[in-house]
Amino acid sequence: MMKAAFSLLLLLVTLSSTLGKYIPKSGKRIPQTLARGWGDQQIWAQTYEEGLYWSRSRNKPLMVIFHLEDCPHSKALKKIFADNNEIQKILDEDFVVLNLVYETTDKHLSPDGQYVPRVIFVDPSMTVRADIVGQYSNRMYAYEPSDIKLLLDNMKKAKKLLKSEL
Repeated sequence: MMKAAFSLLLLLVTLSSTLGKYIPKSGKRIPQTLARGWGDQQIWAQTYEEGLYWSRSRNKPLMVIFHLEDCPHSKALKKIFADNNEIQKILDEDFVVLNLVYETTDKHLSPDGQYVPRVIFVDPSMTVRADIVGQYSNRMYAYEPSDIKLLLDNMKKAKKLLKSEL
């Protein structure tokens, strides 16, 4: 009896962990090391240049996430971000994504300083969207885990601006 109950519990835990994650329309993908935990089912650009190329050729905005592996703020945002099915779905369907653990030489990607985590949106014309910002005046592109709704709204804004401006 105890063995049966344990087996049933194990089955339920397994099912609940697999059913809760976002799975792209094309089916489950093999996790990429480039994801670094931000969304294993996404196809991530390897470099900023590659992200710009994909953005332009696919006519999708580029979302660049700057973070550090050992930063507690980055880790906290990563967990909320990766577990949010709506964000993962929008990323998969409407964005080119890149996450960087190092700074680029492009000064446009750090308009108000180099801090982590920060999220910058770039449109297919290769223009950094300085008008899509978080809620902090001293770190305009920073998002905390409690700001996930604002980040989602900004993703929708980047998508909407793409359709209305280009």
